[in-house]
Amino acid sequence: MRWSDNSHPSGSGQERAMVNQSSPGGFLLLGFSAHPRLERILFVVVLISYLLTLMGNTLIILLSVLNPRLHSPMYFFLSNLSFLDLCFTTSCVPQMLVNLWGPKKTISFLGCSVQLFIFLFLGTTECILLTVMAFDRYVAVCQPLHYATIIHPRLCWRLAAVAWVIGLVESVVQTPPTLQLPFCSHRQVDDFLCEVPALIRLSCGDTTYNEIQMAIASVFILVVPLSLILVSYGVIARAVIRINSEKGQRKVFGTCSSHLTVVTLFYSSVIAVYLQPKNPYAQERGKFFSLFYAVGTPLLNPLIYTLRNKEVKRAFRRLLGKARDSRKS
Repeated sequence: MRWSDNSHPSGSGQERAMVNQSSPGGFLLLGFSAHPRLERILFVVVLISYLLTLMGNTLIILLSVLNPRLHSPMYFFLSNLSFLDLCFTTSCVPQMLVNLWGPKKTISFLGCSVQLFIFLFLGTTECILLTVMAFDRYVAVCQPLHYATIIHPRLCWRLAAVAWVIGLVESVVQTPPTLQLPFCSHRQVDDFLCEVPALIRLSCGDTTYNEIQMAIASVFILVVPLSLILVSYGVIARAVIRINSEKGQRKVFGTCSSHLTVVTLFYSSVIAVYLQPKNPYAQERGKFFSLFYAVGTPLLNPLIYTLRNKEVKRAFRRLLGKARDSRKS
């Protein structure tokens, strides 16, 4: 497609045309196009990170399915998180790699729509799923004698289904109004991805409704789940203090620290993107946070759970041992 010569959003003679969602045109994902050398470095980093993400999360899923000792609620939710991270990165990283490698930085309207829908869907699901995992840890630590009766398999499936359904509903509610915005003719998205904040900034019309909708969604999808997680860990901390055995305290800390680390990395980056102030410096900084939670957190999640979890390490060694034995035979 052909782009207007007046492509810079701040051009003095620019025609501020309003182009709605029915236009056959796409968008320009600017990213770090002003820094070509940085783009080449990021291409290598993102490619390696993506390959490691695929390997790490696939390994977590395989271990959770194949090893009977990992057939527990904690690893059921962890395998859900790994599957989600696989879908999450695959929805955006291939397009990101294309944009980082060459001069072509376009994305079709359909491609942007699909990316926005999937990103909202999976991002919201992860927020809820991390809250469910915090509840699982709370019951395991604070009510260990009743853990098996409370967190039974049927409840696990229901909680996981609730997380995925809430994510789907949030995406269905927020995607259409965002795509129906009257976008400016230059169609330059100042980000790597088709995200709600970036598309709102691209609009030349009134975005009050969309901003209110995003604020309400941020409260229910970010603030409320994070508050529940913090309350859960506050109760867990009180329970840990009451444990007389230092060994027991270390065991509880070991089971909860991985999840708490993942929560900190994910929520800090998402909040930095969706609750950032409106100024050029914050927008530029927001690109790095977008890159981190799209590429970094899915990469770090399996590493955090693998390095800090003895059961996962043992399961991995057994899997390697079986592979070696099958080769010998």
